Amino acid sequence: MADLDELALSLPQVTKELSDDGRPAYRVHGKLFCCQRGRRPDAVDPETGERLPDVLMFRVPDLGVKELMLADERGVFFTTPHFDGYPAVLVRIPTLSRIDRDELEDLVVEAWLTRAQKRVAKAWLSEHGETDP
Repeated sequence: MADLDELALSLPQVTKELSDDGRPAYRVHGKLFCCQRGRRPDAVDPETGERLPDVLMFRVPDLGVKELMLADERGVFFTTPHFDGYPAVLVRIPTLSRIDRDELEDLVVEAWLTRAQKRVAKAWLSEHGETDP
């Protein structure tokens, strides 16, 4: 989670908000691109039926990317019916250890790019030797 915080806050114009119970939400220009969800009835532990307290939501560029991520054999990414037709994937905090920092950075940057203003995103991409998304 420290890596997530550091990576998200390193991007231009990102703000972090904390819920009353300490769950982070990252926004650019007031638009949410990543957050830790509260306990929701759509995300439960399959063994206990308890609502999961440790679910992160990341925006993704489109539903095709979402499907590719959900097909990842490591089982890091998942979704719920609440997110049907919505370009976002979910990740449980304990499974972040299955991806390396570079992959987490890609995930955060891709999420940020979905919400950042085009001129800000283009400037950042140019500065980092990347091409337009």
